[in-house]
Amino acid sequence: MPAVDDRIQAVKGIGPKKAGLFEKLHIFTLRDMLETYPRAYEDRTHITPIAEIAEEGKYALRAVVGTEPKVSRIRKGMTLVKCTVFDESGTLAVTYFNNPYAAALLRVGQEYLFYGSVRGLGRGRTLISPQAERIPADGHSPGRIVPVYPLTAGLTQRDMARAAEAALAAVPGDWPDPLPEIVRVKYRLPDAAEALGAIHAPQTAQDAADARRRMVFEELFLLCCGLQQLRERRKAETGISFAAQGLSAFVEALPFAPTGAQRRAIAEIAADCASGRPMNRLVQGDVGSGKTAVAAALCALAAQNGWQAAFMAPTEILAAQHAETLAALLGRLNIAVTLLTGSMTAAQKRAALAAVESGAAQVVVGTHALIQQSVVFHRLGAVIADEQHRFGVAQRAALAAKGQTPHTLVMSATPIPRTLALIMYGDLDVSILDETPPGRSPVATYAVGESMRRRITAFIDKQVQAGGQAYVVCPLVEEGETNLKSAEQHALDLQKALPHRRIAVLHGRMKSADKEQIMRAFAAQEYDILVATTVIEVGVDVPNANLMVVEDADRFGLSQLHQLRGRVGRGTRQSYCVFFGADKGETARERLKILCRTGDGFEIARADLAQRGPGDFFGRRQHGLPALHAADLAADLALMQAAREEAEAILTADPTLAGYPVLRDRVQRMFQTRSDEAFN
Repeated sequence: MPAVDDRIQAVKGIGPKKAGLFEKLHIFTLRDMLETYPRAYEDRTHITPIAEIAEEGKYALRAVVGTEPKVSRIRKGMTLVKCTVFDESGTLAVTYFNNPYAAALLRVGQEYLFYGSVRGLGRGRTLISPQAERIPADGHSPGRIVPVYPLTAGLTQRDMARAAEAALAAVPGDWPDPLPEIVRVKYRLPDAAEALGAIHAPQTAQDAADARRRMVFEELFLLCCGLQQLRERRKAETGISFAAQGLSAFVEALPFAPTGAQRRAIAEIAADCASGRPMNRLVQGDVGSGKTAVAAALCALAAQNGWQAAFMAPTEILAAQHAETLAALLGRLNIAVTLLTGSMTAAQKRAALAAVESGAAQVVVGTHALIQQSVVFHRLGAVIADEQHRFGVAQRAALAAKGQTPHTLVMSATPIPRTLALIMYGDLDVSILDETPPGRSPVATYAVGESMRRRITAFIDKQVQAGGQAYVVCPLVEEGETNLKSAEQHALDLQKALPHRRIAVLHGRMKSADKEQIMRAFAAQEYDILVATTVIEVGVDVPNANLMVVEDADRFGLSQLHQLRGRVGRGTRQSYCVFFGADKGETARERLKILCRTGDGFEIARADLAQRGPGDFFGRRQHGLPALHAADLAADLALMQAAREEAEAILTADPTLAGYPVLRDRVQRMFQTRSDEAFN
């Protein structure tokens, strides 16, 4: 029998090729499999009669195959298998996409337990690509709670279940528990071995819920212990000290009056930089709140004290825009700004690298190119990372390592409540920009249904005719979602409706260089309309773009829609945002009304947090913390607060965790090996 620290290949049926697929999910050993928790569960114990299916969603059905499954090829590489099933209450159409084997598996007259998604309503209802288990002759239903694991191309849920079963069998009887017994008893949590069994193989939905609560608490408790130790370590560090007397000259040189929030953030940065300890601060602000001006203040502070500042952006086009903005803000103080990106010519790179090494480049703006070995700073004193979640902890650390414990500032445009930000961003201090600079006109926002399609298409044409540009954003289309159009298909349809307009398409499957080229061309007004997936959510400043249209907006989170709306309203034209999806039911309409009512990102974030389930608010991004496998930073806030209090109490009494060796080892392992997973 395999041991818990054996390679995943020790599991019967997993060879080298399949083991490589597991490794893509960071599963190298059976222990890693134990720590890869199901992302959801399918409750196949609750059987719904066909007649009681009132809305779209996932259902378990006990039904008999009524018609012979028929295979048809609708186009090259696409097959459909269709049949009908029935129970005592009614009949239902079943469709399998690209699964011709389904026809051989289903027998007319045989009863099965089906589990899958029902799409459409009324007579158009269809069960899409369901799992099917044959009901045995004794009539006993095979319904159970089925874990659903994260996958990668080539791995199936069956592969994951086999690996999880082998991993559970390898758990020894004396499995160490990192949670102190006093904490476990206080919060009525099962022990570690019991919780592992229940999270991977629950007998009931309550088993799964109790096990998840235990794993969430454990993960947050370990996280809080590690962050508390980091904070204590930081207090003992010494860093560069910047005198703040030159800041007044920077503020006077600004071409606008800074907001109260900007002044507060700049004062906090100046105090940090004068403290003699390295600054680690997050500036969190809504779309258009003026984060770049705050970053420019740190650049000015560094330059005025004889140090260099490095500003790292996630894409080349954003780096170029930041360099242009910073040059305008800092040029009046005779501070030199240099751009360094991967696509520069060899001669341009040589000149930029020489300026960085000599110190002539006082502020250096670039992409990941800044952390390459060939980049040598003369005297690096400040590091700024834009859109923090785009960079891993290791990448920021690699840049910081080019200086002598430089001050670090990270910027995020995802507004979240302050209490959550303080925990989420761990050992970073938090500055919040909650005011919008004067002069920005609000984006007129409308939520519409499909009946407005022709009018909105005409409105797009009208805005382009007046000299503006438009974004049209489509959601990602998943298999079987025949009611949604891909970005490519939508662009074709729009081109037919507006043949005289220049339309480009941008989606996540394109190469980075191609995406950047299209964004540059759009910014240069070579295209009138850009049809895209959400790859443009965090990105480029195109002041001429004044219309954002979002298709199937009911499929996006409110904060994500607010970020998309922030792509327009950056120039002098009146800007507009149109959300399709108001005809998708009362819930969708009410959610979209929130965006029509307010442009305050913090208010929208609070509504988003209140409305959406675990995992939806932040998705897979964990903003620089060790990757979390069970906990959801938005949904598990109450547990996080409790875990934080317990961690502080234990570390106050035992700062090195000498009395808790299992806990100490788990905290070290979490921060050493998992810190950058969210960014790979």
